[in-house]
Amino acid sequence: MSTTTARVFNFSAGPAVLPLSVLEQIQQDLVSLPGVGSSVLEISHRSKDFDDILDDAQSRLRRLMGIPNDYEVLFLQGGAALQNVMIPANLLSGADQTADYIVTGAWGKKSSGEVKHYGKLNVAWDGADSNYDRVPAPGELSLTGATEGAAYVHLTANETIQGVQFHELPDCGDVPIVVDHSSDIMCRPVDVSKYGLFYACAQKNAGVAGVTVVVVRKDLLERSGPLPSYLSYAIHADKGSRFNTPATFAIYVTGLVCKWLEEEVGGLAAMEKQNIAKSKMIYDVVDGSGGFYVPHAAEKDRSIMNVVFRLPTPEQDADFVVKAARAGLTTLKGHRSVGGIRASLYNAMPVEGVEALAAFMQDYAAKS
Repeated sequence: MSTTTARVFNFSAGPAVLPLSVLEQIQQDLVSLPGVGSSVLEISHRSKDFDDILDDAQSRLRRLMGIPNDYEVLFLQGGAALQNVMIPANLLSGADQTADYIVTGAWGKKSSGEVKHYGKLNVAWDGADSNYDRVPAPGELSLTGATEGAAYVHLTANETIQGVQFHELPDCGDVPIVVDHSSDIMCRPVDVSKYGLFYACAQKNAGVAGVTVVVVRKDLLERSGPLPSYLSYAIHADKGSRFNTPATFAIYVTGLVCKWLEEEVGGLAAMEKQNIAKSKMIYDVVDGSGGFYVPHAAEKDRSIMNVVFRLPTPEQDADFVVKAARAGLTTLKGHRSVGGIRASLYNAMPVEGVEALAAFMQDYAAKS
């Protein structure tokens, strides 16, 4: 096992890179929070000290994303896997109701798999035929519609495996849109009023593993019928995200990430500019390689969070990963379903890391 303490540029799809200043703040406060005398790992979730941490994380998230007062902000557990269950459990009021799912990748497909336990599933679009290399054009969606009984429309905003991203929400009429923002939350400004609900497990772009952010319009809480208690959004909202012991440390880190975005980055519009510039560096190398690097996603639907491409042969893909790691550029192997290379450029990936990867790619292609 390596004993190095030098930091590499970590392109992992998740758990993923954190801002260095956040890591340093955690390190500084870990033994004893200022004025508390105990570690954040030790304080009670019912204490005034944790009240302050929870309130700060929620307030910063609301300010950053412009979340209106008619939305609840919940900090839950169980990741997207539990949300795949909670969403149909809460939003489908009976077995005769339908949920529309737009499937643009592996995570969207997984999300749709739980609907059958609570109601009817309509797959409004599925990009499997092209291995999920794009999102649908507006005219391609086969939506059920509110008049025909659709309870909600679900989509995955950014597919980490295939590297495709919705750059704007589709028009779904009056049906609430439910969005998995796990891998692109806070990567850019969004109009929260267009959502019925969105959720994000934090470990990709908003913190560390353990907490899931759920933002839900309050009127949708009224749909929750008799459910096992932990599955009910209404109960979690009523208990202020403390129906059971919350992920205290993970919530603390999410608050620090929000603080970094507010005070160091300058907000989500500034973050978006950085993210577009970072991804463009890599896409420019791919597009300028004369076909040596082949992108997976259609150009108009390319993700600014996960850049996915392949080299001429699987053997070169493997060689690229090994040599990149030696150069301090780690966790670049693509998912087995797509192969190739995946560079995750989340908010906290520094520009220097992207510049180093772009330079390595150019050098590797030139020597191949």
